[in-house]
Amino acid sequence: MSRPLVLVLGDQLTPTLASLRDPPDGAVVALCEVAAEGTYVPHHPQKIALILAAMRHFAAELRDRGFRVHYSALDDADNAQGLIQEAERLAALYGCDEIQVVRPGEWRLWQAMHERVRAALPWRLLEDDRFYTTPDDFAAWARGRKSLRLEYFYREQRRRTGLLMEDDQPAGGQWNFDHDNREPLPESLTAPEPPHHRRDAVTEEVLALVAEHFGDHFGSLEGFHWPVTRRQALVDLRHFIQHLLPEFGRYQDAISDAEPFLFHSRLAAALNLGLLSPRELCEAAEREYLEGHAPLNSVEGFIRQILGWREYVRGLYWTRMPDYKTGNALGAEGDLPACYWSGETELRCLARAIEMTRDNAYAHHIQRLMVTGNIALLCDVSPEALCDWYLAVYADACEWVELPNTLGMVLHADGGLMGSKPYCASGKYIDRMSDHCRHCRFDPKRVTGDDACPLNSLYWRFLERHAETLSANPRMKLIYGSLARMSDEKRSAMREQAEAFLAALPRSSAWRQAGDVEERRRHLAGYRTTRQEETP
Repeated sequence: MSRPLVLVLGDQLTPTLASLRDPPDGAVVALCEVAAEGTYVPHHPQKIALILAAMRHFAAELRDRGFRVHYSALDDADNAQGLIQEAERLAALYGCDEIQVVRPGEWRLWQAMHERVRAALPWRLLEDDRFYTTPDDFAAWARGRKSLRLEYFYREQRRRTGLLMEDDQPAGGQWNFDHDNREPLPESLTAPEPPHHRRDAVTEEVLALVAEHFGDHFGSLEGFHWPVTRRQALVDLRHFIQHLLPEFGRYQDAISDAEPFLFHSRLAAALNLGLLSPRELCEAAEREYLEGHAPLNSVEGFIRQILGWREYVRGLYWTRMPDYKTGNALGAEGDLPACYWSGETELRCLARAIEMTRDNAYAHHIQRLMVTGNIALLCDVSPEALCDWYLAVYADACEWVELPNTLGMVLHADGGLMGSKPYCASGKYIDRMSDHCRHCRFDPKRVTGDDACPLNSLYWRFLERHAETLSANPRMKLIYGSLARMSDEKRSAMREQAEAFLAALPRSSAWRQAGDVEERRRHLAGYRTTRQEETP
């Protein structure tokens, strides 16, 4: 009789996972906390706490369902502190004849597992069927296409699933209502407070553990508010559907100086961990439209994020890796500005985005795209540096979704595979879509001078620097026309202003701030010794 070790990863906390649906009687289910997964980039402490607390609660759920479960805690004396090594140690411990695992969320793990497929203790890799599509499905869709634009993929997904379809036509007569989803936030409008989940003893223990071992990472644990069980995740889903979805679309692109969450769902972290499924989210939103509780522009925009964008970037990731990760079409080589770790900058929009990220392990998609991302693009930050930063600081950042969004969407480093133009913008965009500028010492209407918003001169410098690559782009024809009509004197003044800003910009190459696995292992060993000495 087969006796597998069924390895369940931290983003696979779903009872109907392919490897958990029909395991043989002798199977041992393993969930492993290992130092390497918390330190290969310096993950935000809230992100680590979310994953570990969710894993511990899920392990208890599996035991209640009758599974034989081994849980490797981070501070177990015999923990190998590496995922592959710990799984193989447990398989040997229980006399298992193979290790079964569903496709992980990162290429580095997929590659490491593939290398063990024909080992003495073989690994068997299963497809993750919790998504609407598989990588093979995406590859079949992409085959022979000159352009891999989201819009075409999304329309096919709508037809295939029937979501927001009326016979063979899209509900409302059009596929995309994005033009209705770009209103700035009125001063009088305040978003509802998000739910606050009770922290049980398991979660409190994890928070203490993370503070002890990962407290040197960027980010605060004080505001931890994430759902760590399916029940808590369902509370967040109901809150979004009932209180936020009606206004979600209209203010989807708005930014607030004071409110970090606005009408965004904050469901991505629970969705990526497996506490919620994409189907239940899309179907719940569709019901709100069909029953007249939410407008079509909001519901379509939300469904497009999940059925369209989420599936699309995952398909790109798995069909283009590992080469995709090395893309740098615009030749950006700069280190990350130091303020991305400290928050110390006079740019109010950037300071607030960093502060919100530090406090919540969260910033909504426009903050990421048009503030932290746009500024990194204009400051020539290397794709590797920014991708690792995004992967580290956001609770919902798994590499399969983070990397294409950052490298392709934010930095245009894939040469236009994802987006037809870079998402670059001047200070005027920030002024139009947010209230940051009224709190900032810089003037978004000025391009040069001591009080001019640096984003303005940086924007025009970026266009000049990449004119050979971008000026032929039809979507950028008008803006390059404006640049061509400027006098040489004005262009020179803007260029000097931008270069002076960049020359004075403190940068940090230390975007891998956490220690290596051996260092973390020694730290854990010291922690265990201290605990043993303190125990009566």
